[in-house]
Amino acid sequence: MTQCQKMFSERLDYLPPRLADFSLVPSASDRTEWQELPGDIRARLVAAGERMTDGEWPSLPVTAWLDYSRNGNRTRFEALYFTRRRRLNGLVMAECVEANGRFLDPIINGLMLICEESGWQLPAHNAYIRGGARTALPQPDRPVIDLFAAETGAQLAMAHYLLGDAIEAAAPGMPGRIEHELRRRILDPYLSAHFWWMGNGDERMNNWTAWCTQNVLLTAFASRVPDIDLHAIVRKAAGSLDAFLKDYGEDGACEEGALYYRHAGLCLFNALNLLAGVAPQAFGPLWNAPKIRNMADYIVNAHVEGQRYFNFADCSAVNDRCGAREFLFGCAVGSEPLADFAAADWAEEPAPDLPDEINLFYRVQAAFAANAMREHGKVRVRKPDIFYPSIGLVIARDDRFALAVKAGNNGESHNHNDVGSVTLYKDGTPLLIDVGVESYTARTFSPDRYGIWTMQSGYHNLPDFGGVMQQDGDAFAARDVSVSLEAEQALIAMELAGAYPPDARLRRFRRTVRFFKGSRIELEDQVDGDLPAVLSLMLAVKPSVDDSCIDVGDLARISVSGGGKAEVEEIPVSDPRLQLAWPEPLYRLRLPYAAGRLLLTIV
Repeated sequence: MTQCQKMFSERLDYLPPRLADFSLVPSASDRTEWQELPGDIRARLVAAGERMTDGEWPSLPVTAWLDYSRNGNRTRFEALYFTRRRRLNGLVMAECVEANGRFLDPIINGLMLICEESGWQLPAHNAYIRGGARTALPQPDRPVIDLFAAETGAQLAMAHYLLGDAIEAAAPGMPGRIEHELRRRILDPYLSAHFWWMGNGDERMNNWTAWCTQNVLLTAFASRVPDIDLHAIVRKAAGSLDAFLKDYGEDGACEEGALYYRHAGLCLFNALNLLAGVAPQAFGPLWNAPKIRNMADYIVNAHVEGQRYFNFADCSAVNDRCGAREFLFGCAVGSEPLADFAAADWAEEPAPDLPDEINLFYRVQAAFAANAMREHGKVRVRKPDIFYPSIGLVIARDDRFALAVKAGNNGESHNHNDVGSVTLYKDGTPLLIDVGVESYTARTFSPDRYGIWTMQSGYHNLPDFGGVMQQDGDAFAARDVSVSLEAEQALIAMELAGAYPPDARLRRFRRTVRFFKGSRIELEDQVDGDLPAVLSLMLAVKPSVDDSCIDVGDLARISVSGGGKAEVEEIPVSDPRLQLAWPEPLYRLRLPYAAGRLLLTIV
């Protein structure tokens, strides 16, 4: 690792002999704090808790666990698993607001159910090595710490922290049972075993590292483990966070996209928040690190309009609104644009109590940030044009158009074969789109990943050559990338022949995108190859086509120079995850290149 990449480990020399108590949020016994929450938030939390008291807790049949190994289905088990956790969170939040005991019995039932689960990991993650075979059933004597085992540990630790005395009074011994399960399933395996997401030399990490590390820290700090263990956990966590940061450029870009910013950049935020809370002298100075500030601001720059974001990889075009974590991150690093954006976005959120959130700490954090976000008020953020060289992403805007062009390579985390693809909005409405990803199944992360249509370059705004599409792997990349961002014009040009395999028989494929502010956008492809080239354009509005013009509804007109006869294919959208962004059919326009140069002009 470089000097910069050891920023957490370098601070370990400043660790005090005794760490401060975890106090980022108040426990339920701090009645003044809970009573000062906004009245509407308190009312929503209590009403949600009341709804959670009705009905039976969902069972988790072994056949639902076996779905993944039998047929690759993840959704049946996960729906039941996450319903348990959301229900428990709702009950805990309501009891913290009221503190009169009426929610304690269902809370205890939920806690015991989760303590009795054979494994806290998801079936899709039930493996002991990265990419290894998934074991059909959990092995209780050999716990796996995956994303959601760590999340469950943090949830139970937070329930213990918030309501431990009340739980003990209602069910003597229950807090001790929670402590036993946290030690057995999370803390001891964390200290004694190596899971791939902890980092190992130059091995690439992704959102798992920050996400799991944050939740292990929450588990440790909220459950008040012995100080000797806390120091060991902090030291191991520091190494993992450095392993995570090594794969980020200084520009702070999230190669996994806006969705995974919430599980990567924001989890780094709360990991640092926790560390700086228990050891401020050691970790507090890291809030001033430019790289961390850049990571914070990424979500502002990726935003388009409303809940729409520039998306790539396994990221949807429509994402949840920003809120407390983004706001607090902005405040911590001194980013007024992020704090402004998050407060304004949160003000539009119809469910500010986060009833669907499975992380209990996030729900408490959101409740206690509500007053500050309201006092901050709504400020419209002006987003700058920006180039992220670490992932080859250019974003540029004027009063009507918002443009993103992605260079990079096809070996990035959660990759789609999309090097050189263009995403374009006009007046906040999708014009040239990135489809995103369907619901995860076993196939999504299998050797057959690129057999899925949404992963293929042929379903991005890119050409194929004799039917040959781009190839996955970091060797298949954009080269000779040049970028110019000026007040009146933005430009990105790149050589894309190297993103295709030899079967494409390409000698040269140069793509240039010119954005004339207040006027038009030009996409120019220059191709030298042996096979016929056909460009795919992905659209959310059915186009009408003639020989030299494509009308995308009333939204835009695309003039074509150097193209052949276009064809339009309608793509029904039936997948529930895709339907969140694209409830109506999508359209793929197939435009042949008449010669070696194709020019599209978009107005």
